Amino acid sequence: MQGTVDGFSYGLVTPLVAYLMACLGGALGLRCTTRSMLVSNSWRPGWLALGSAAIGSGIWTMHFVAMMGFTVKGAPIHYDKPTTFASLGVAIVMVGVGIFIVGYKGASGTALFTGGTITGLGVASMHYLGMAGMRFNGKLEYNTLTVAASVVIAMCAATAALWAAGQVRGFLWSVGASLVMGLAVSGMHYTGMAALSVHLHGATGAPSSGDSPAELLAPMMVGPLAFLLIAGVVVMFDPLMVMGKPEWTPENKPGIPAHADAPHTPRRTSIRTRRGVGHRSSRTPQNR
Repeated sequence: MQGTVDGFSYGLVTPLVAYLMACLGGALGLRCTTRSMLVSNSWRPGWLALGSAAIGSGIWTMHFVAMMGFTVKGAPIHYDKPTTFASLGVAIVMVGVGIFIVGYKGASGTALFTGGTITGLGVASMHYLGMAGMRFNGKLEYNTLTVAASVVIAMCAATAALWAAGQVRGFLWSVGASLVMGLAVSGMHYTGMAALSVHLHGATGAPSSGDSPAELLAPMMVGPLAFLLIAGVVVMFDPLMVMGKPEWTPENKPGIPAHADAPHTPRRTSIRTRRGVGHRSSRTPQNR
């Protein structure tokens, strides 16, 4: 039996909040990736890891905020927690692989294509693995062409975002890129949802009065939301990530240690010594 699906049971609230979550994760991830490219030092893996975790958490949170508005008439929905959290892990790991490729090889050519492809596949894998975690009295079916379109959108969005991260053109540039990235990720999500059809196994009886999707999903999103908040604080208090300019890069300014060295001191000392010798020689005949 065909199920009646409502993807906007809260109206435009869930799509808008989901879009903001995708933009937030994208903005934090792009700034961290940009920060890692400003200087080459031992901190680069840490910044890239933080960026991949921010993007992965933002996309995952965006997905399940949107899923709060998804209902099937007469079929209560539950979520398998191991599968749900596995989708978060897949998002972070695969996004991380793409970001590390671009972070070390540069945002151009083969590295950009490879990194964008892997990151886009990670976004799509997170989406469909998260959908596989749904439990209800029925099964999900997908239209193959629409699913393929959603994967292509995810790959294009990821490639564009990684390219933007490599440009290092300041804070406003990254904000614009994150808005575009959030729009593309949200578009990928709802394209994937448009490919969905629900088939119920039999009569479901009266509608269930159990927990709503929001009540089920909200506790699971506490951790990723807290992480995004912490990552946002890190970005706000690091001027290099906000400005996007290497204002303090020790390895790019080899002249700083030279100014701090002591070659000037002997020069001054020698001048004083010569002056002292001169004064003594001029005084000696007068004292005689």
